Amino acid sequence: MLRATSIVRGLVSWLERTGIIRIIVRALQSELIQGYLWAIKRLNIVTAFVGPLSSTTLMTLSKTRMMLTMNQRSLHWPTGEYSKMTKNTAILSSFRYHEPAPLRTQRPVATLINGLGRSVNGTATKLAVINVEKGKRYRFRVIGLSCDPSFNFTIHHHQMTVIEADGEYTTPLVVDSMEVWAGQRYSVIVKADQEINNYWIRADPWFTRGRPGFDGGRNSAIFRYKGAPDVEPKTTFISTKPLKEVNLHALYNATPPGKPHPGGADLVIPIKHAIFHDPNPRFEVNNVTMKPPSVPIFLQVMNGTFNAADLMPKGAVYKLPPNKVIELVIYGSGAVDGGPHPWHLHGHSFWVVRSGNSTDYNFVNPVRRDTVDTGFDDGRTTIRFVTDNAGPWFLHCHIDWHLEIGLAVVFAEDPEGMVKQNQTLPRTFLSSESITPPTSDNALAPYRELCPKFYKNDPDNGNHTEYPE
Repeated sequence: MLRATSIVRGLVSWLERTGIIRIIVRALQSELIQGYLWAIKRLNIVTAFVGPLSSTTLMTLSKTRMMLTMNQRSLHWPTGEYSKMTKNTAILSSFRYHEPAPLRTQRPVATLINGLGRSVNGTATKLAVINVEKGKRYRFRVIGLSCDPSFNFTIHHHQMTVIEADGEYTTPLVVDSMEVWAGQRYSVIVKADQEINNYWIRADPWFTRGRPGFDGGRNSAIFRYKGAPDVEPKTTFISTKPLKEVNLHALYNATPPGKPHPGGADLVIPIKHAIFHDPNPRFEVNNVTMKPPSVPIFLQVMNGTFNAADLMPKGAVYKLPPNKVIELVIYGSGAVDGGPHPWHLHGHSFWVVRSGNSTDYNFVNPVRRDTVDTGFDDGRTTIRFVTDNAGPWFLHCHIDWHLEIGLAVVFAEDPEGMVKQNQTLPRTFLSSESITPPTSDNALAPYRELCPKFYKNDPDNGNHTEYPE
């Protein structure tokens, strides 16, 4: 019996790994059968621009893995371009620094792809190679794991059909370059339809935050056709179809909630920020600098603190009522103030009714996503979501150093509902002392019991900022 069970589990695992199980499920549903005949096999090649893994980067990587799993098992896989893939490839983008993050005084020295890359005036080390076969289609998942810069991503002489942004499917959009901001994710379909040869993959960083340029093969990898010689490409390329966010449209649930005009939501919250140097740099959002509280907001709520004015850190927590349409107007900022900023919201995908580089509103079919570039000084990125997911949700800049110095707020969404949904949490994890800022090390004991491994390995030994009452 045990042997039979093991065999069945092994078979199911193989079906999932190869993608055949998805074909079977869709066939049983009598949908999209022909589209899945393209699915010969699934192959994941992780292409990473490796950098120091901060907590934000690790959270993004975890979410990416979750996204890959969910998409592979989805019962709502779209038709057409979405299903015509031969292979699946993940491309993760970040940087390499030569100093610890808290001490960073320089721009990153190199972009690494699959652990390989070259720096300015460095040696001609090996570059990563992505192998393809002529005539086949590939789904590339382009993921921005950068701690700071954005990337302009291209594959020379190959168009990319965007079908997904931040885990939300989009109507197909053909582009030949994409600006990928920290924390953003895209899925693109690329057909290997060019002559058998070698082509450059470029990931050029934002000029004020990285080291742009391709001299000596920097910021590059190789897109190699089967049968091509083992040499570096000689291709050149000028983009004529860059990705513009306003041209992306949600495939499902496309119409934003609320009324079709600015301010047509139940609650409108402006998100304005500024940077100060007194003497150390810090950001303020609506005149408040976000500092991590000694007791997590979740535990504060679970102990019965529901009013935003009583939640720590004071002024950085916004209470949201349940089942309401929320509109956030996120103001942009100039390069002197660290802009543009990629803002990321936990707990929700949102409708981008106005993009940071546009003055137009789209109340018909904007893109849905969870990370958005807010543009320069004149940017007024406007997003909407519905409060149907109780929890303490972080809204923050995805540039790690900006987050560290306060560029964030927390939404306490339906705190009463949060308590109702978490009645099974052991009461030993909660303490009345957690409601107010702790005055002794013992006050944090319940939380340390909840996350013992975190506190055991926390480089700060759990010593977080304390707040006066």
